[in-house]
Amino acid sequence: MDLNPDCGKRIAGYSTFLHQDCSTTWPIEDGALDVVFTSNFLEHLPSKELVDKTLREAFRCLKRGGKIICLGPNIKFVPGSYWDYWDHFIPITEESIAEVLSLKGFKVTRKIDRFLPYTMSGGNNPPLIAVRLYLKIAFAWRFFGKQFLVIAEKP
Repeated sequence: MDLNPDCGKRIAGYSTFLHQDCSTTWPIEDGALDVVFTSNFLEHLPSKELVDKTLREAFRCLKRGGKIICLGPNIKFVPGSYWDYWDHFIPITEESIAEVLSLKGFKVTRKIDRFLPYTMSGGNNPPLIAVRLYLKIAFAWRFFGKQFLVIAEKP
């Protein structure tokens, strides 16, 4: 789901693309989804109200026991550079996303303050083997992790 129509071109043949505002009603039946995954996205919504509406839709569309997985830059660890992106509006930490998920009815099952490095974009993507190794060495997250990972489920 994205407002950018180019996104649909990139995922054609792999997934169904919904070209729409995520804070409006999703054209998905109640309880139809197993997982909702959001990565480096919620901080780009222009208001907390729109984050609330988006999470409400995710909750509605998830099955009982379905999971929402949220990744994003943790403003605690990138306070100045967080604002280097013109389209970052909402400062988020692992605590604040866990709180809003709880307020929307989710049960938080995992909360990691430091997970992935701040960015892996810009043409300097590491080889996939390095990413796999990094994910297996949780000790390294303390040094390089600047994004949170929060997983919650619909009770």
